[in-house]
Amino acid sequence: MLEHYFKYPRVLRRLRGGGLGDELDCIATYLFESGYRYASAKIYLGRLARFGEVVSPAKPITQSLIDGFVAGRPTKASRIVARTTIVLARRVVPHRFEVLHREPDPHEPLLTSYADYLREVRGLAVKTREGQVLAARRVLAWWDRHHTSKPLSAMTGEHVLALVNHLMSLSSMDRTRAATGSYVRRFLRFLRWADLNDQDLARFVPRTPCYRLAHLPRQLVWEDIRKAIDAIDPATPTGSRDRAILLLLATTGIRNKELRSLVLEDIRWRDAQVRIRRTKARRDRSVPLTQEAGMALADYLLRARPDCGSRRVFLVHRPPVRPIDGSSVISRIVRSVLQQAGIALDGPAGAHLIRHSLATQLVSRRRPINEIADLLGHRSIDTTAIYVKVAVPQLAEVALPFPGDA
Repeated sequence: MLEHYFKYPRVLRRLRGGGLGDELDCIATYLFESGYRYASAKIYLGRLARFGEVVSPAKPITQSLIDGFVAGRPTKASRIVARTTIVLARRVVPHRFEVLHREPDPHEPLLTSYADYLREVRGLAVKTREGQVLAARRVLAWWDRHHTSKPLSAMTGEHVLALVNHLMSLSSMDRTRAATGSYVRRFLRFLRWADLNDQDLARFVPRTPCYRLAHLPRQLVWEDIRKAIDAIDPATPTGSRDRAILLLLATTGIRNKELRSLVLEDIRWRDAQVRIRRTKARRDRSVPLTQEAGMALADYLLRARPDCGSRRVFLVHRPPVRPIDGSSVISRIVRSVLQQAGIALDGPAGAHLIRHSLATQLVSRRRPINEIADLLGHRSIDTTAIYVKVAVPQLAEVALPFPGDA
């Protein structure tokens, strides 16, 4: 595959004669199939050829060898490129690199047992289990820091109060504090269930009041969302993708994960619907595909979507081309589009901000609350009730007259 990037036989012999040898062909194939630009691929391969000059073909590549090569680059920019190049090589040909041995975590068996408990006994989903195990890891880290020589069986209510005071000080939001308290209580119940502590320590964790309908949902006025959509340039591949994403968010209220999970078969063009699978409520639902959103989506799929073996609708365009897996990618796209349109933001911006704005817009148009709940995929209509609080004109109409008012 090196012949795709280099033509002269002498150059090819020099590349293959280095310490990386035939691995450079594997890396060149990866760069080509992952959609790296021709010029970028040549830069990476050139840097790896230089790295091959200090690598022995018969020995594994050590971290000290990597650090010495990177430190020998003349400028900061070249050092960054060198380190990025080696990370790329480690990803493609990991067998050439020395395996880094990390000190085993003494709590890993306990955390594994706790994860199994959450899955088999509590029946929690993967993402929920990850949050619970992370909280347990923080509890154990605090215990090691303050009571290194003591076993978990020595934990008392006094210790729990000090632990909770520390964890609660890490957040200023009531919702986060309430979740932290819930996670700690569950882990302490597990300790008792697993006979690691014979006390009911969970009762010492105070509950943080968190009233679900106490605050108004953050939202944008509909004119700002429309302005942001119109400001996107669909002539570029990323612009076409971002416009399709924003229109789907703004017309269907689809969640971040639901958007990332869409596959090509979920778009029902003849029915003008989008099938949403594996939702938060664990049931499939269909949402309408408006004409504008459908045209933007078709433009992206037919003209701008990179070639990729994945059936996912939305992809990361920067090489390596791959499905969008991280929720932060969608959030960055939404925030970038809003900022480019000159819309002031006073907090986090992501798919949920657009979802709240759509729900508020539908309430202001006097759409039935059960219709909004079905569109958003709420299992309980009480979840949708929070949006009624922002319908000030409608609430004013049902207000009773003040006693004695003429």
